[in-house]
Amino acid sequence: MTSYRFWRAPLLALAAALLLVPQAAVAQDPVEPADSAPPVRVATPDRPSYDVVLRADDDGSRWTGRQTVSFRNASRTPLSSVDVRLWGNGTEGCGAPDSPSPVRVSGVAGGTPRPLDVDCTALRIDLPAPLPYGARASVSFDVAISVPDRIHRFGKDGAYRYLGNALPLLAVRDAQGRHLDPDVGFGESFHTLTGDFRVVLDHPSELVVPATGTTTRRAGAPGRAISTSVARGVRDFAWAAGPFGSKTVTSPGGIRLNAYWTATTPPEGVAKALREGAGSVDEFGKRFGRYPYGELDLVMSDHLDDFGSMEFPGLVLLWTEAEESGAVHEIAHQWFYGIVGNDQFAAPWLDESFAQYATLLYYREDTATCWEDQGQWPGDEAALTRSMAYYADGHRSEYGAVVYRRGSCALHDLERALGGPAMARMLRGYVRDHWLGVATTADFKRAAQAATAKDLGPFWTEHRIH
Repeated sequence: MTSYRFWRAPLLALAAALLLVPQAAVAQDPVEPADSAPPVRVATPDRPSYDVVLRADDDGSRWTGRQTVSFRNASRTPLSSVDVRLWGNGTEGCGAPDSPSPVRVSGVAGGTPRPLDVDCTALRIDLPAPLPYGARASVSFDVAISVPDRIHRFGKDGAYRYLGNALPLLAVRDAQGRHLDPDVGFGESFHTLTGDFRVVLDHPSELVVPATGTTTRRAGAPGRAISTSVARGVRDFAWAAGPFGSKTVTSPGGIRLNAYWTATTPPEGVAKALREGAGSVDEFGKRFGRYPYGELDLVMSDHLDDFGSMEFPGLVLLWTEAEESGAVHEIAHQWFYGIVGNDQFAAPWLDESFAQYATLLYYREDTATCWEDQGQWPGDEAALTRSMAYYADGHRSEYGAVVYRRGSCALHDLERALGGPAMARMLRGYVRDHWLGVATTADFKRAAQAATAKDLGPFWTEHRIH
């Protein structure tokens, strides 16, 4: 999800301070045969419903409470266990006795927990009995979240707290096995299915708490407030807390945009982000399908320059200066990652390249020669469809240039091959067909080929889309 500053400016070096986490093998534990063409992909557990109640300390640095998640087994094979991802531990891992992991789970009910795995980012819970096809079950556990002392999507920014990728989520299992890929320290390794969230946050009343979904606020105990957020059909839930300034506008298309900013964020940047946010959410809605969540939170700070910006469903974190904001790129991710999901570890191009393509469309950039302008590929092994494992294994310098630049240029080249109207129809149909689902590169190639009588085989070869 991390979307560094690649929307209009030249590629900048990724923050060197982020460290790589060694790749962990994905266990091959298929739950459905994959012998048809195209294969029928069954992802399970699906239709998750998260019910969370958390209480904050005096400044929002620590949140404790209980989380329950119910789910359905979509596989014909009985489900004997579920995996919960603790992505907030991706940087610190298992911590140390005097510095424990930022996200800790205890008091598991509804199953038996195993020891933490994948550098303390994965918790397997064995169910009391195998769950049949179509049946539902639930597990619950205590959660303790300590916000790390760093400026990050899960971190601190002075008096402000960002809690992105902090809430435990169900991992996905499909014909390829259990998706327990590591957090490699840059880009995104996430793969989740859409679900429903009800999150109740008890916090000091002086804190403003933007969050995924529609939020209502009421008085709590003396000096405290209760913010309740409800979100349906989203892949994740994020929130922030702090003395934010705020403003709400409604786009011409009727989408509510809630802006939140830190005390040092330039007002010109706030205005620019709101203006471009309102314009892009409407334009992308017309182009790809109407934004489904009703409202969108823009959380802004001028201190996110090393980190960049980050998308979550219904909420984006934006590095914002007077003349620059990543609002358009991050809002494009509401469609490509949010509405049309993908395995971000296996196929990062399916969200980043598509979001960058949409961004360049919004800005009306001249892309006529952008593919040729990239020059030579960085190496014989480079390809648009490489996974995060490839970039983590000695190819990190290629990540931005290939996934953001070459990927978006390839899509603009495809638009020229198909013709503008045909490309627009194809993309709208692709989004419709995978609405709130998960798409693969093969899905996209089939959609594109169906839009033209031309053989696109040479195009895929030239652009290294395998």
